[in-house]
Amino acid sequence: MTDERKKPKRPKNLLLDPDAVARGERYSRRHRTNLSRLVGDFLRSLPLGADESALTPAVRRLWGVARGRADGREAYRQHLARKYGGR
Repeated sequence: MTDERKKPKRPKNLLLDPDAVARGERYSRRHRTNLSRLVGDFLRSLPLGADESALTPAVRRLWGVARGRADGREAYRQHLARKYGGR
């Protein structure tokens, strides 16, 4: 944070895949943190205004989905189809 004073936390409702939540909870327990901090740390690590080519492939896919790009959503659908078997 650039401001020395601690900012109050804001509640946010997020819709997350149950498998992702379970994975995050396991990761959080192993690293002695909590899911809120894990998500917050990830969001703070996203580069603002950065060239997408500088991002890792996993973050680039998430970045595309977060921005609502159709190709990001399609890539995620393809990933789920490969992971869980397409119908």
